[in-house]
Amino acid sequence: MLQRRPHVAPSAAQSELAAALAELRESLDVPTEFSSAALSEAEAVRPAETDLDLRDLPFVTLDPEGARDLDQAFHLEKRDAGFVVRYAIADVPGFVAPGGDLDLEARERGQTLYAADGSIPLHPRVLSEDRASLLPGEDRPALVWTFELDESGAVERFRLERALVRSREQLDYVSAQVTADSGEPGPLALLREIGVLRQEQERMRGGASLNLPDAEVVQHEDGSYGIERRHPLPVEDWNAQLSLMTGMAAAELMLEAKVGVLRTMPEPSDEAFEAFRRQTKALGRPWTTGRYGEYLRGLDRNDPMTLPVLEAAASLFRGAGYLAFDGEIPADAEQSAIAAPYAHATAPLRRLVDRWSLAICLAVSNDAEIPGWVRDSLGELPERMQVSGQRASRLNAETIDRVEAALLSPLVGSRLNAAVIELRGEGRASVQIAEPAVTATAPVPDGAAPGDIVSLRLVRADIGKGAVEFEV
Repeated sequence: MLQRRPHVAPSAAQSELAAALAELRESLDVPTEFSSAALSEAEAVRPAETDLDLRDLPFVTLDPEGARDLDQAFHLEKRDAGFVVRYAIADVPGFVAPGGDLDLEARERGQTLYAADGSIPLHPRVLSEDRASLLPGEDRPALVWTFELDESGAVERFRLERALVRSREQLDYVSAQVTADSGEPGPLALLREIGVLRQEQERMRGGASLNLPDAEVVQHEDGSYGIERRHPLPVEDWNAQLSLMTGMAAAELMLEAKVGVLRTMPEPSDEAFEAFRRQTKALGRPWTTGRYGEYLRGLDRNDPMTLPVLEAAASLFRGAGYLAFDGEIPADAEQSAIAAPYAHATAPLRRLVDRWSLAICLAVSNDAEIPGWVRDSLGELPERMQVSGQRASRLNAETIDRVEAALLSPLVGSRLNAAVIELRGEGRASVQIAEPAVTATAPVPDGAAPGDIVSLRLVRADIGKGAVEFEV
């Protein structure tokens, strides 16, 4: 649920903010439009043929409200001793011809970028939001993972097939959570049951989730912008477990074939663990026993000290990257937070690397040769994804900075109360202002500690640069 209501920048700052956001988009090293050749290819291409027809199964999708680029749909059912999970993924490999204009321009983008004033899609919208998207009531080709789970939620066997599917309903997180909480029988009741079992599987293998509150820039009907900060809903976590299960299965197939691209993250160092232990002790919430994932799961989300602890824990979730391999199994194949090898394979409409993962997994599942275009271009993927990831992070961070500066601009010269989240050294700290909801770096009084409330005066709010300045 939302931590606080969204705040809106005053009208006087809206034009300056709109100009600053447009300038930010233009500064990104990525084309915002597709060439006429790529657009023509996207409109004319015919998807790969399917031999399997699963349109009689009532698949549903679950995404943020209003989303059109729907990568995944699920169908869940109980069996005698467990469950069957069918997870349909948009068949982007069947739409994008290797070496064509569409393929080459997608490689330059790397991923869909989500800006406050609109998205810059990985693929033309005629594909990502129409022909390849798993929209409700439409026949769509898909790559369907079928998992057979036992009563504990553990995977007994799985397979991947190309099939024709038809989603029955497009669910959004908020209304889906209401339905799940009502206890109404249906796909969301099963999603809860399976999701909770998969969370327990994660706990048993030693996995960890950070689950920091999301900061999202929203645009209102009147054109103004605001910021919402919220914790992910339980239904989002249950849904994420389906994606995690699929990513681990994809990694298993690629390791079996000794060719693929994994999403990896190193185990935190002993020094990082020790530093985190010291921080939790200083915050009054000491981590003394068990793995860090189990400790994080046990935090009370209503405790005001939980956010400082999670901010401190972020240091344990660093170093994620992509690892391409062909011919031998890599030594460091594990994603440490998931506590298993893992691959991105569930969002091909929005992320470039997933198309390669799915093409490899489909070939392995069918005892077929890995496509030549996959092997020829596999080595370029880690750098492409790193560059696009940095671009997305910069866009997100600098967008929030500009919107926060707009929210604060009418308060220059005012005193504001702020909660200290994390000390940054040299008398500075990350602080959370309640009204309006803004996170910033600011000077703090000597002796201030995480959780303390400090009084600050706002000296400057530069919307164009996304910069704010405080003094004690």
